Amino acid sequence: MADELFFHVDLDAFFAAVEVLDNPSLRGKPLIIGHEGPRSVVSTCSYEARKFGVHSAMPMTVAMKLCPQAVVIHGRMKRYSEKSKEVMAIIKDIAPSFIQASIDEAYLDMSGTERLYSSPKQAALLLKDRVRNESGLTISVGVGSSRFIAKLASDYRKPDGLTIVPPGMECRFVDAVGLRKLWGIGKVTYDRLVRYNIRTVSEMRDLSEERLQELFGLKGGSYLYKVARGIDPGIYSSDSKSHSISSERTFYPDLISQDAIDAVLMELSQEVSFRSLDEHFVGRTVGIKIRYGDFTTINVQTTPQEGIYNSEDIFIMARKLFLSKYKGGGVRLIGVGLYQMYEGDEIEQGELFNEVSQKKRQLERTIMSMNKKGARITKASSLIDIRKQ
Repeated sequence: MADELFFHVDLDAFFAAVEVLDNPSLRGKPLIIGHEGPRSVVSTCSYEARKFGVHSAMPMTVAMKLCPQAVVIHGRMKRYSEKSKEVMAIIKDIAPSFIQASIDEAYLDMSGTERLYSSPKQAALLLKDRVRNESGLTISVGVGSSRFIAKLASDYRKPDGLTIVPPGMECRFVDAVGLRKLWGIGKVTYDRLVRYNIRTVSEMRDLSEERLQELFGLKGGSYLYKVARGIDPGIYSSDSKSHSISSERTFYPDLISQDAIDAVLMELSQEVSFRSLDEHFVGRTVGIKIRYGDFTTINVQTTPQEGIYNSEDIFIMARKLFLSKYKGGGVRLIGVGLYQMYEGDEIEQGELFNEVSQKKRQLERTIMSMNKKGARITKASSLIDIRKQ
C-alpha cells in the first residue's frame, strides 16, 4: 500500500491580499479588515499589521491603539469568494482529491501521484507558481503524511512558504514547531502544561496517555498524547454523506467575548452563503461546531421548515444554535456549515415561503455578480442588530 501524502494549502493573509491585489497603493501598509466601532472586532489583517500585535478576533479598539496608522477596510465576502474559487479551480486541476476546509484553505490528498509528479516538492512548487501567476495571490504549502502534519507545516514558514515533512520525521518536526505553536494548544492549555513543568513537546511526549488524561481529561489527554508524537488526532474529518459547504476558524487565544463570537459567526455565515451562491447549491440544514479549550467538541444542526435564503438567515440560526449549546468559557474553534444541499439556485417553496428573504437572496446574488465585473460593493450585513435575534 502506497504511503499517504497530504498537502495543506493556506492563502496568505487572504482578505488583505485581495484588497492589495485590487488596490496596489495599499501594498506595504498595515491593513485591517473589519468595521470601526466600539463593538467591532478584527476579521483579519495584513502581515504589516501583525507586526504591531494585531490579530483576528481582536476588538477593533485594541487593534487601533496598537496600530493607529492602520488602514481599515470593510470586508467584501463576495469578492473573496470569487478569488477563492479561482484558487480552488487550480487546486482541482492538480490534486486528484481535495477538501476545501474554508474560504482560504484546503487539504489535498496527493497519495499515489508519483507518476504525475516526480516529487512532492515539484508538485508543491507547480501549485504555488500557478496560483501566483493565475490569481495574483500567494499560498503557503505544507506537505506531510497526515492532514495534521500538513496543517502544521503550512504555517511553519509563512508567508509564501513551503515545508515538507518526510515520513518518519514527524516527531522531530513537532519538536521544531515547539509546544507554544503546536496546533490546538492555546494559552490556557500551555500555561497548565508549564505549571506541570512541561515546557517542550519532547517532555510532553515522555508522559503516558493515562497520565495526560489524568491532567487534562480523557479527550484533552488523548489529543496531547497524539500530537506530541506527530499523530493526526482526527480534528479534521473528510467524512461527508452528502454535499456540504462549511468553514471554521481556530483562535489563539480562545474567544471569550460574545461580541467577538457574534462577529465570527456573521463572517462564517456570509462565507458559506456566498460560496453556496457561487457553486449553485442550496442548503436545507444549518450546523455549527464549537470546540472548547479542553478539546471538547460539540456539533449541532437545525433544519428549519422555512427555506435558508441568505447569510442573515444562516447567521440567525447559527447564533441560536451557539447560544443553545454554549457552556461558557473560552472557545478554541467555531465552524458554520450548510448541509443537505441540493443543486440549483431557487429555494424550494413551502407553506412558509418568505418573499422578503427571497429578495435578500436575490440581492446577494446581484451584488456578487456586480463585484465579479469589477464593482466594489459591500452589503452591510454586519449592521444587523444581533441582540434582537
